[in-house]
Amino acid sequence: MERFWRFETSAVHAGYDPDPHVRSVAMPIYQTAAFAFDDAQHSADLFDGKVDGFIYSRLGNPTVRSLEQRVATLEQGVGALAMASGQAAVAATFMTIAGVGDNIVAASSLYGTTYGLLAYTLPQYGIEAKFFDYRDHDRCEQLIDGNTKAVFCESIANPSGHVADIAGLAEIAHRHGLPLIVDNTIATPYLCRPFEHGADISVHSMTKYMGGHGATLGGVVVDSGQFPWAKSADKFPKLTQADVSAHGKVFTEVYGEAAFIGRCSEVQLRTLGAILSPMSANMIALGIETLAVRMDRICFNAEIIGRFLLEHPAVQWVSYPALENHPDHERAQRYMGGRTSGVLSFGVKGGREAGAKLQDALTLIRRSTNIGDCKTLVCHPASTTHRKLSAEDLKKSGVSEELVRLSVGIEHIEDLLTDLDQALHQCAV
Repeated sequence: MERFWRFETSAVHAGYDPDPHVRSVAMPIYQTAAFAFDDAQHSADLFDGKVDGFIYSRLGNPTVRSLEQRVATLEQGVGALAMASGQAAVAATFMTIAGVGDNIVAASSLYGTTYGLLAYTLPQYGIEAKFFDYRDHDRCEQLIDGNTKAVFCESIANPSGHVADIAGLAEIAHRHGLPLIVDNTIATPYLCRPFEHGADISVHSMTKYMGGHGATLGGVVVDSGQFPWAKSADKFPKLTQADVSAHGKVFTEVYGEAAFIGRCSEVQLRTLGAILSPMSANMIALGIETLAVRMDRICFNAEIIGRFLLEHPAVQWVSYPALENHPDHERAQRYMGGRTSGVLSFGVKGGREAGAKLQDALTLIRRSTNIGDCKTLVCHPASTTHRKLSAEDLKKSGVSEELVRLSVGIEHIEDLLTDLDQALHQCAV
């Protein structure tokens, strides 16, 4: 029945049916570390995977599973794995298929910590990254070699707002027998479903728009089930050969089309332990119930603010893909129906100093590095989220010194415009 539901209905109902004995309408919170076995045979069958059930919350939890099923439904994937944060989800995704001597080819327009993971952290463990300008598909293809394990991009990059050509990158990746991994955090599956455009794996920081309240950390990996891992057996031995860390299991044989998410769960989550707590899973699931309603309001507010800033004399430039002057506007129309979420960047005349002055002058809009909250937030990435990057890496990430990022919320639009206008006038003095 669920597959016939529209998005808004799935966001409310998918992944949870009331327990026949308790009949709780709200999703229960199974706040427990472990689960009891019926007898010795039951425990043996659970550990062998012969029966469905739960053993230990690091390996799986009913509340967390309900959230995973809800997200998988919204992204139209075969399975999902919830983790402690978006960054944990991104790292686990790469580590599931790549190892020493391998590399990931990634668009350079990335969230600062993701860029740092690829450029500095993973290389310490033998996994290299090769970066290309998100518009330069020829360069992307040139960087692929025999040790490349995936192509990676963000559907809407944070904070630059660059919109990736998902279908174009998927075509390149598939031509070389590689999966395309897309971070869909900013767009959310309400605005963009990467699997419909050829992507194979999506990741999210559910801390952001999926939760929507800014109160809970969480991440998720979603497997489309579309990538033919077995056809590239030599390239992906972690999935297609016996895995000693999983008692000799061959994931493509055991899980079939869900081989990737199976290994990500059984190996990465089990051994690294970046689990999502049941309480956090419940809070995020509650947030997802209102995702469609919130995104409608956020997109409405963000477009009006973008047009307001374009006309303001204290503003040097505005970057928001829903606006006609943005170089990625056509892609935004193609992949998101012209609505591009709530992350909006602009430059205040006067550079870095003026940007700091603007933030201090705001009275309603909160100064914070988070995004995706119901509340409108502002930050200066060059001195916060991207402060550890060199000037060259800042440029590669699409971040300039004067860039100010807004994460537009659901407040009344007139109140937001009033606050921005008074702050901008103080900057212009």
